[in-house]
Amino acid sequence: MSTKYGGYMGKVMLIDLTSGHISEYPWSDEERRLYIGGKTMAAKILGDHLKKDTEPFSEENLLVITTGPFTGTGAPSTSRFNVSTLSPQTGIITSSNCGGNFGYYLKKAGYDAIVIKGKSPKPVWLEIHNDSFSFHDAEDIWGTHTGKVQSLLDEKLAAENGGKAVKNGKIVIGPAGENLVLYASIVSNERLAGRGGTGAVMGWKNLKAITASGNKEVTVYDRENLDKLNKKWFKYLKSHPLTGDQLPRLGTAGLVSTMQMHGQLATKNYNYGQYDDFEEVNGETLAEDYNIVNKGCLTCPIKCARTVEVDGKAVKGPELETLGLLGGGILNNDLGSILKWNYELDELGMDTISAASTLAYAMEANEKGLWDNGLSFNEENKDKISQVWEDIAYRRGIGDELANGSRWCSEKYGGKEFAIHSKGMELAAYEPRRSVGLGLGYAVSNRGGCHLNGGYMVIVEGLSLNVNSQTPHGKPDFTVIFQDLMEGISSCGQCLFTSYAFFPPPLISHPHSWYTKAFCKAVPALGPVFRLLNKFPGMVCFNLPVIFNQSKALHLITGMPVTFGSFFKMGKRGYTLERHINSRFGISRKDDSLPSRLTDVPQVPGDESTKVPLEKMKNVYYHARGWSDDGVPTPKTLRKLGLDKLDSYKVTCDEFKSAGGASR
Repeated sequence: MSTKYGGYMGKVMLIDLTSGHISEYPWSDEERRLYIGGKTMAAKILGDHLKKDTEPFSEENLLVITTGPFTGTGAPSTSRFNVSTLSPQTGIITSSNCGGNFGYYLKKAGYDAIVIKGKSPKPVWLEIHNDSFSFHDAEDIWGTHTGKVQSLLDEKLAAENGGKAVKNGKIVIGPAGENLVLYASIVSNERLAGRGGTGAVMGWKNLKAITASGNKEVTVYDRENLDKLNKKWFKYLKSHPLTGDQLPRLGTAGLVSTMQMHGQLATKNYNYGQYDDFEEVNGETLAEDYNIVNKGCLTCPIKCARTVEVDGKAVKGPELETLGLLGGGILNNDLGSILKWNYELDELGMDTISAASTLAYAMEANEKGLWDNGLSFNEENKDKISQVWEDIAYRRGIGDELANGSRWCSEKYGGKEFAIHSKGMELAAYEPRRSVGLGLGYAVSNRGGCHLNGGYMVIVEGLSLNVNSQTPHGKPDFTVIFQDLMEGISSCGQCLFTSYAFFPPPLISHPHSWYTKAFCKAVPALGPVFRLLNKFPGMVCFNLPVIFNQSKALHLITGMPVTFGSFFKMGKRGYTLERHINSRFGISRKDDSLPSRLTDVPQVPGDESTKVPLEKMKNVYYHARGWSDDGVPTPKTLRKLGLDKLDSYKVTCDEFKSAGGASR
């Protein structure tokens, strides 16, 4: 199926693992225009097929792997791909964005996306090369850790190619995915599609890995002007104080110290917002004592990844969330142990955020006498934790219960007030009682307790700007804007870190200047202005040069007419689409919640401003989004965004069985 738009290969493939049948999935140019790619495209595909009674571990559940129109075009930080499915962790749709190189090579093979249904009768891995699809027996690599299996796959591909190495991208699962750990991840090189249990769905389907390779080229609508824009864009990102200095120099780990200063560093399972020993586990110590070299994904000028040494191997270092939750989160000041655990979790194929937060819940449940599990917040406990990860991945002993996450454990043992999740997905390391806008974002996020899908308001509530972190005023409207812009960027196939450059450099470089202070003071009062943009994005019928190049780039790559306003509306469509699908599974206001520790207990005793005023902000947020008071998109909103016919299913998956194509 061809396309008139640049940035696309024009093919989406449906793979039925049950029958081995492979056919082309119909995807029109109108759908490309409305849903672009990435997580929004995946949401549309899931919405077309998932019924309200679909189970995550069922042949009817789909695993949708998508690229975006930016992928493979040379635009900065555009090697991303997205994995979406019905999550076994939350019971609603989840999306997980990943770097590495699989997205690039999937496009080199000639495909924008693959849709996977069914369940293989035995473990297999799938090889994609240009126009060919081949299933291979995976019995010999089943049970293998993620690093080793990727090496073995390279050897297998080379053997098929007369001993010559094959340039390829790959995604794999580890033992955690095979054993259906509800927060198992998918791994590509050293990068992870980490959240929501995508690896568990892949494991249930008996799919160990996918490799992609080819020699196809991505066409671009206006290559000459895109190259000119890219040159300026790369230069701007390298000069910006966040994307050109902080992230390359310290990675996301550099935020630990800033979070500590603002009381936003989750400590002892979110009992506190500061950790006395933070300097032992912060980004500065990581850079000075452990970092070997900085790395980045394809076409990325930021290079935020750290490389550290574990057991004599150079491996990926931890992100901020892992440092925070396995540091102060469990009262551990040994950075070396965090590096080791991060590597072990990656090798097992497990989300470090959910694993760490579930561990912290178990420690506190033991401390309070609710669950005698032998885990505690002390130094002696440190030597046990590597074994705990193994037990979780293989579902042995208490690991069999920890593998289900903190929500499940709290429902069995009690302590729901300190099981720190939303919709079943554990929160990241940012303490929302000192960033109430982020608290709202955690609660209303479409995939559960996610800081990024939640709008990442902490970036203006202390991490980069100092907008009053305790006031709820203006935060719901600003959250909508951030969520929709991130939705659009992700759907294009670009790293969300590029959004940091949206903040004019002087505001970041001169935090104590009169104009920065004035801006930060004014933001809470600008709620009505933000709400106007939310309701009428089309009024911004132009692009924003330099600080937001995404809308112009989308036009130059695809040929679609795009302005900042239409780009924003595109993100709004995607975010509302995800919510509409989740409402099919019963999600409503009651589920947009946080544990009572964060909403009812002040972080600072006696200071009522240091808790999240969630219900008050939700009312404003729903109104700004055009959702009902119960948190469901209204028919009027769906109609305005072209989403009013979503529940008339496009085609059932069963109909694809007779659609033609190759079989195993």
